[in-house]
Amino acid sequence: MNYKLLFPTYRNRYQFIQRSLRRMAEKHKFALALNLGTGEGDYDQMIAAHCHRLKSCDINEQDIAFAKALNAGVSNIEYAVENALALSYPGDHFDLLISVDVIEHVGQPEQMVKEVSRVLKPGGLAMITFPSLDFPFTYDPINRILSFFSKKRIPQGAYAFGHEYLVSRKDFRQWAATYGLEVVFERNLSGYLVGLLEMYWTGIIQRIFKANATNISKQKDKKVSLRPSTAEPLLARLTDGINQLDHSLFGKAAHSVGKGFILRKASTSN
Repeated sequence: MNYKLLFPTYRNRYQFIQRSLRRMAEKHKFALALNLGTGEGDYDQMIAAHCHRLKSCDINEQDIAFAKALNAGVSNIEYAVENALALSYPGDHFDLLISVDVIEHVGQPEQMVKEVSRVLKPGGLAMITFPSLDFPFTYDPINRILSFFSKKRIPQGAYAFGHEYLVSRKDFRQWAATYGLEVVFERNLSGYLVGLLEMYWTGIIQRIFKANATNISKQKDKKVSLRPSTAEPLLARLTDGINQLDHSLFGKAAHSVGKGFILRKASTSN
């Protein structure tokens, strides 16, 4: 069971990619796609259904090994260990690039956007999500208050999950424009209600049980850890109801736990 689908923030990210893919690939599958930062590979089967070939990469060798095993029955996926800041793929290569909550881990987020643009074909699409610097107060009141007085943050709430920094909507849009990526669509992913329901405890649970809790390239094995399967839990429908209510109330608010973007590379490269 993919237990992550029970968490509203994860479910929002997953469905943002799922629905966007269904809409974009309704008439024709993408020829060649890249999942940049696949992690445990729990998106790959869904992405692979909408493209002829999927290359899926991550900097973490252990996660790649697990992802290979998880999706062993999917014939059109090819796995590789890659650094998002210096991809080995040639320029103008992919029709589609997907990156889910990776940019906040790489250390040089603008460089990653530059690499995304480089490997995309002109006219190619990128679907990117990230945790927002402009998160709701209900999600992490401690770090929000600290931000008024200091640059120091506690490694919980919005800064759990190995987040040493967060990305602002303004900066991301600026980086995209700099490297020839047009914003096609932007969506808030999780507002004040979901933030309140996930305040602090999800970061603590992940640190205890997730095999690669901080999403780094090397981490010691845990005696007890959870890895997802591809099965969807029945209670995910309850999560959907929470997310629908949250979006109807706060979908257009200035603050959100995460952001989802669809970008298109300019037909003429910079």
